[in-house]
Amino acid sequence: MNRYKLSFIIHEPSEDMNDKFMAEIPALPGCRAWGDTPAETLHILEGVAEAFIQSYLERGLPLPVGIETTPVLTGTDYNP
Repeated sequence: MNRYKLSFIIHEPSEDMNDKFMAEIPALPGCRAWGDTPAETLHILEGVAEAFIQSYLERGLPLPVGIETTPVLTGTDYNP
């Protein structure tokens, strides 16, 4: 299992975005989410980013430059 460190940008609401906050991850082109609050927007973006990364991995593609991967050891992975 891996954990990914992703930088994001959050944009203030505007008429162009139907008065919603918009967040995006520049390292994953097209990975965007909209919401009524910054917290809601980032929560939605997290799910969208997971789907993007899963799609890359399922197709055997390398992750884009700018995504840091950290292996995570879970309790089920530990076998002394």
